Amino acid sequence: MRFLLLILSLLWGTTLQAQGFFSRGTEEGDRRWEAVGRLELPGDAFCTGALISPKLVVTAAHCLFDASTGAPVAIDDIQFLAGWRNGRAAAYRRVRQAVHLPNYDFAAPADTERVRKDLALIELQHPIRNTTIMPFATGERPDQGAEVGVVSYAHNRSEAPTLQDLCKLLSRQDGILILSCEVEFGASGSPVFSIAPDGTPSLVSVISAKARDESTGAPVSLAISLDAPLAILRALVSEGAGLPRGLTRQSAGIRNEETGAKFVKP
Repeated sequence: MRFLLLILSLLWGTTLQAQGFFSRGTEEGDRRWEAVGRLELPGDAFCTGALISPKLVVTAAHCLFDASTGAPVAIDDIQFLAGWRNGRAAAYRRVRQAVHLPNYDFAAPADTERVRKDLALIELQHPIRNTTIMPFATGERPDQGAEVGVVSYAHNRSEAPTLQDLCKLLSRQDGILILSCEVEFGASGSPVFSIAPDGTPSLVSVISAKARDESTGAPVSLAISLDAPLAILRALVSEGAGLPRGLTRQSAGIRNEETGAKFVKP
């Protein structure tokens, strides 16, 4: 499959664009997606993120950069709103540190090489321990042809986390998953799930960009495989690589709760 990559910034959302829109097909009783949240950024921008532990949120790396200047977003300017629904969140958390994959370059051309490294992990200031907000288990990447679902705060459903209709994994290319899911503004960092027969979701990927199939013109979305990249990010967080300059995990009073892994350069 050949596809034309579109600009990654197309997937950022803004609260100005989102006003007046509400999610479709989201019942108050369906709380499976409470661990999906809006990642609030400066200038009314937002992305989507998902909890994979009480303190760790996975999202896209480009969400950590200012879309207009290309500069990294200050940690103090990021907030995670777990289970954001119609103007209220089930939990509000500030960010302690944020890391992206080594060699990710926000200023690089919007191509597949950039997508392949477009993954970030955020450590929250305080864990979210709430019986209605259960972090997602991560699963193995699905096989080609498998059905998956994307949960996001896109521009026409920005007020509640919504599972889109199931779509298919069309192809896997060197760590990039090409999905038939059609995504829009606000979908950056959205979790991609495999759904078990009993309805239990497993997080298998994260949305990075939207694209178009060159042969058919059909819209597709590009997501990054979590397998090895997530292990690298967990190790970076454990080492405090994303803490503000001059601050160590010891001086910040952070214990190595999430992983005992040592960082190995790819």
